[in-house]
Amino acid sequence: MADQKTLRITQVRSAIKRPKKQQRTLDALGIRRIRHTVEHIDSPQVRGMLAVVAHLVAVEEN
Repeated sequence: MADQKTLRITQVRSAIKRPKKQQRTLDALGIRRIRHTVEHIDSPQVRGMLAVVAHLVAVEEN
């Protein structure tokens, strides 16, 4: 992961009362709670998941 671009993803809003698709997308990203941060390699698949939950997360590029 050192030579590949990574994304730091942090949940900033609750997933309660959100559509199941959005809740499952957060689960697939490995995000468990508000202010929980995970890192993923930048890929089209991850970018697509982020598009679904863009209003619930903050993204930083590394």
